[in-house]
Amino acid sequence: MIQLVLVICLVFVLAFLFSMLGLGGALLYIPLFNWFGYDFKTVAIPTGLFLNGLTALSASVYYLRSKMVDVKGSVPMIVTSLIAAPLGAWCTHLVPTHTLILLFATGMVVAGTRMWLVSNHPEPEQLAPFRKRAITTGIAGLFIGFLAGLLGIGGGFLFVPVLMALGYPTKKAAATSAFIVIFSSFSGFAGHAAEGHYHWPLLLGSAAAVIVASLIGAKVMRDRMKARCIKQIFGVVLVGVAIKLAWPILR
Repeated sequence: MIQLVLVICLVFVLAFLFSMLGLGGALLYIPLFNWFGYDFKTVAIPTGLFLNGLTALSASVYYLRSKMVDVKGSVPMIVTSLIAAPLGAWCTHLVPTHTLILLFATGMVVAGTRMWLVSNHPEPEQLAPFRKRAITTGIAGLFIGFLAGLLGIGGGFLFVPVLMALGYPTKKAAATSAFIVIFSSFSGFAGHAAEGHYHWPLLLGSAAAVIVASLIGAKVMRDRMKARCIKQIFGVVLVGVAIKLAWPILR
């Protein structure tokens, strides 16, 4: 019981942090559950995906009300990631657990390092033309959706850099990414749901923590966080967790 309460408290902290970054949180929910002894494939991944979608949904409610989400621009990514995520989830049983973890960690290091390197860059002043954005995000959504379903993540750590590369300011990219992550997360979760063995006290307790923390985090991001700070937190957290996750396999 003490362990369950501790896990739920940690989920609350993570949901607060990741809702500010436009991420669902599965990047840390999944390794957190695994570190506390929950099976990586059958419990950690499906539970993490569900909470990932819930974190993004809670934060997006606030972002949509604040008009921070580019709904029209997000459609190509939503459609293609919805198509690809269940396919990635289906392929999970074909890939060994250690390989999944190393893929997971590699993606985190790449995204985290890039975000830190661009943290001092000025905010973009102009979006790329809509047609270019639609084609680029549509293609990216296929790749990210497949990877999200395969690894049990929402893909936000890849959505955000793509959106920023197309000219979205940091906060708008984070808010739009959170909106996209809702669909890729629940689509990927659907692919895992049939094979998941759920720990209901963990799922329900964590879900309650996620809803409250995400709403608080979204408000703090809009009103208090600076773009540079968001990028730096993003980078440090991703690289640190990737090293922790991969170290037992690589040593």
